[in-house]
Amino acid sequence: MKQAEAPPDAKWTGPSHAGVKAPEPILLADPAKRFAATAQRLERLAEGHPLDAWLRFMAKLSRAQHTVATTLAPAVTLNADIVAQATEARLPPLAADGHHRETSWREGLSLLLDRIDTGELPPAALQAMEQLRRCDAIALEQLADDFLRGEVASVDAGAAVYVAAALQVYFTGSAAQLKAEDLRLLEERSLCPCCGSPSVSGVITATGLTPGSRYLYCSLCSTAWNHVRAVCITCGGTRRLSLQGIEGDPGVVKAETCGDCHTYAKQLYQMLDMQVDPYADDFASLGLDILVAEAGFARHAPNPLLLVGDGETVVE
Repeated sequence: MKQAEAPPDAKWTGPSHAGVKAPEPILLADPAKRFAATAQRLERLAEGHPLDAWLRFMAKLSRAQHTVATTLAPAVTLNADIVAQATEARLPPLAADGHHRETSWREGLSLLLDRIDTGELPPAALQAMEQLRRCDAIALEQLADDFLRGEVASVDAGAAVYVAAALQVYFTGSAAQLKAEDLRLLEERSLCPCCGSPSVSGVITATGLTPGSRYLYCSLCSTAWNHVRAVCITCGGTRRLSLQGIEGDPGVVKAETCGDCHTYAKQLYQMLDMQVDPYADDFASLGLDILVAEAGFARHAPNPLLLVGDGETVVE
């Protein structure tokens, strides 16, 4: 996953004079709620959906993640000096492809595999799970490194879905140990200030201190950070942005396309559905991805539980 470049010196660069409220720059996730909320939303969205079976599988995976996050709770607690040194050196403290992982993430993977209901899984999914159970520690660490560097081979794509799920729990728990006030927004605003990973989607808020703000949600550690609206999160362009949706759809999820760099990013509108979830609603709106791709736009970054190897979509 692409890492960040130099961040600005200030933690917030927006308006600060009297009478102007600035949105919170960084929001850390609660591991005890993050995965349960995604599972619950997936179960609701699956009803009557063309991808009903797959969404329910993803809900089961999220439930398993919740179990790991709330029982084993794999994570690392970084020393305050290390966090300070990282931010001073203009690096995210939990840099995804540079952080030395604790072995607890592998314990989390083992528990996750044990907690997934395999009753209705297709043979390919069962084979991928069995492949992981047979792997030794070295092989698992290599798979994790390959995933975090975006170098997963097609033959390992199925297994990498579960590795990615376990790493999400580990990094979400680790990010939650940090303090938002000790972090800073990165110069490359499309990347997470905690781990340097790209976002999975953005939510336009309907509540809070500054309703209408956009928060991007990290694809790995679940951290959310503020990003100015009407600005392409890939190239920073503003001139050729458009919002694309599916005709007849309620408009909860739209794709913000950029005519300059020909990429798009999903935006979720909380005012149209207060239960919107940046992860679940991304899964349930794959039809929008297909339509926008057919129009010639590439997604700004893949969802790690969908595109993990050689650009192939993994749907168990």
